[in-house]
Amino acid sequence: MTTHDTVRVGVLGLGEMGSALATALVDAGHRTTVWNRSADRVPPLVQRGATAATTVREAVLAADLVVVCLFDAASVHEVLDPVADQLAGRTLVNVTTTSPEQAAEIGAWAAAHGAAHLDGGIMAVPAMIGHQGATVLCSGSASAFAEYRPLLDLWGESTYFGDDPGLASLYDLALLAGMYVMFAGFLHGAAMVAGAGVSAKEFAGRAAPWLSATTFAFEGLGSIVDGGDYTVGRQQSLEFSDLGHILAASSARGISTEVVAVVQNLIQRQVDAGHGREGFARIVESIKHPVG
Repeated sequence: MTTHDTVRVGVLGLGEMGSALATALVDAGHRTTVWNRSADRVPPLVQRGATAATTVREAVLAADLVVVCLFDAASVHEVLDPVADQLAGRTLVNVTTTSPEQAAEIGAWAAAHGAAHLDGGIMAVPAMIGHQGATVLCSGSASAFAEYRPLLDLWGESTYFGDDPGLASLYDLALLAGMYVMFAGFLHGAAMVAGAGVSAKEFAGRAAPWLSATTFAFEGLGSIVDGGDYTVGRQQSLEFSDLGHILAASSARGISTEVVAVVQNLIQRQVDAGHGREGFARIVESIKHPVG
């Protein structure tokens, strides 16, 4: 790849994210062919300069790089299996959210049909594509990543994690796990104060700076977990981390305790095992070794 305008790209799937990815490619001057199951998503991109394909085969034949942004792993096969004979010599970038095992299977399938393969995790909402803060996690073919990195960087800062095609997916899902649990914690807090007449928006104004300020602890917790010594550092002990007051206050207000109870159970298992004076990071052992 010498310049951006020498890349022929086919984008399969024009949901909110697929449309955002295709828009970034078209706006950067790539020769972009787009396909979607329902035609209503296609005209806005054609108006920006994309070429519409009426079939998947047409989109694949028009491209050297095929970007797939669909619903799940099954839909990837549903769309690509009928055109597998046309993939040889092309590069497949799959940014469909899949499990690591599914990503590895798709990578092996692509290789069996002569295609280079990259699995990509898009760490952004559609509105963030092309803007600061968006990142693209990639694994699979090193040569494909090297060749097409300038294109990937149009979506967000791209990072390569190695030739294991499932590793980008693993990172993606692990990061999303942290996000969703944090969001659930925020919503639990909003439910706690709602009965006192505090709006969720007002609570967000308090929660956002507090939660942002606490993320400095991640690196220290990571070092402790890697070292395996939960007595080091300035950690709050597991005994002191008891969440009983939060559970009681939640129950008194008639709201679910499920979100907080999960963390309390992780703590209690370590306390019951005799580790109450060790640091909070030790709950990772409860996570690594589930009961039953």
